[in-house]
Amino acid sequence: MKVEQIYTGCLAQGAYYIESEGEAVVIDPLREVEPYLKKAKNAGAKIKYVLETHFHADFVSGHVDLAKKTGATIVYGPKANPDFDAHIATDGEIFQLGKISIKVMHTPGHTMESTCYLLRNESGKDVALFSGDTLFIGDVGRPDLAQKAAHMTQEQLAETLYDSLRTKIMPLADDIVVYPAHGAGSACGKNMSKETSDSLGHQKLVNYALRADMSKDEFVKEVTDGLLPPPAYFPLNVAMNKQGYDPIDEVMERGARSLSPRAFEAAANETSALLLDTRAAEIFAKGFIPNSINIGIDGNFAPWVGAMIPDLKHEILLITDPGREEETVMRLARVGYDHCLGHLEGGFEAWKNEGRETDSIESIDVERFAERIAKGEAENILDVRKPDEYEAGHLTLAEIAPLDFLNESMLLIDKRKTYHIHCAGGYRSMIFISALRARGYDNLIEVAGGFAAMKKSGKFETTEYVRPGK
Repeated sequence: MKVEQIYTGCLAQGAYYIESEGEAVVIDPLREVEPYLKKAKNAGAKIKYVLETHFHADFVSGHVDLAKKTGATIVYGPKANPDFDAHIATDGEIFQLGKISIKVMHTPGHTMESTCYLLRNESGKDVALFSGDTLFIGDVGRPDLAQKAAHMTQEQLAETLYDSLRTKIMPLADDIVVYPAHGAGSACGKNMSKETSDSLGHQKLVNYALRADMSKDEFVKEVTDGLLPPPAYFPLNVAMNKQGYDPIDEVMERGARSLSPRAFEAAANETSALLLDTRAAEIFAKGFIPNSINIGIDGNFAPWVGAMIPDLKHEILLITDPGREEETVMRLARVGYDHCLGHLEGGFEAWKNEGRETDSIESIDVERFAERIAKGEAENILDVRKPDEYEAGHLTLAEIAPLDFLNESMLLIDKRKTYHIHCAGGYRSMIFISALRARGYDNLIEVAGGFAAMKKSGKFETTEYVRPGK
């Protein structure tokens, strides 16, 4: 028996490849299916099933493409109603895989079709639980995402989740390994650990949601407390996962178009495409194509693309580091952005070398920032981190303007004044500034290194640290 977790950091997502006696299953695959095909081919195995724990909101699954390419059966738990061929399993149904078996455990609450898969070895012993978004390491799935589909309130879904955890999962043996669909950084929960697996017994001891003495009312209160609005693209990804999508090969072929600076400019002028620059923030600041938005590929790229671009069908033109074009197209497709028109051949340097118009953003280090504060030259300071980060500690002079709520945060800005913008380390502040720069705000200055660099320097007055949520 082989069990492999395939973890993707930028999505904080875990997919799983399980194999026995030449037969394999893949649980919650990502959009790019080639890695799973290669694993099976190298092992001389056939992918028999694609198991889906629920209709995912934060990424587009590779279930449809993987089934088409392998002949595998897509499996959902009870209550699922996809628009494509799939086997809707019954609670307790057993799937045989070589000498091992997988039991279906319907665990509604995060969504009504949410299902866990219990892996049993050759001897019939329970060894692992693939818990999807029902149970995370340190947390459970948020109960507010499926309210509309379930015709239930978040409190009612939380009550359902409480019952699922206590009747289906908590009675299982302590030595079972829990393999969730997500870890820290995912918006599908609020208190997830950086660990990507754990024993169920340890989770019973440390996971707040699995306290043995917890009443249903206490669970509902704690699991719904402090939930931030989900990213706007979540329901759109659910729809794609439920209805199907364009084959990934077609999406990649479209996005692979290499455009000369002249052709790139023509495409930008002839369409309403968004110019997306995925270079590092500090490089982008020094020079970029006017009106382009910076979301760095080497950060939480997919979630921030989802947060900043509400329409999955919005056409996109890419400016990337040379050699990273294909990677960028794929990472956009992971969250449903399938309408990339191509990329700038040779990247920004090719554009600049032709003498075309460029723009830049003023960026200062924390030493210069401290000097400006001392001289009264930095009166307007905006912290674009999340509210809980701000509450945990911030510059006493800074006002919160979360990137997550960009349109509301814009209302704080007077175009006649100059603002100094920072986040934790510089990634989000450049997204914030570039997005507003494209809307005509040219009075924003970035503080490089963000709050982390300010704290390290010891030159700034900050509020006393308060543990988030306390």
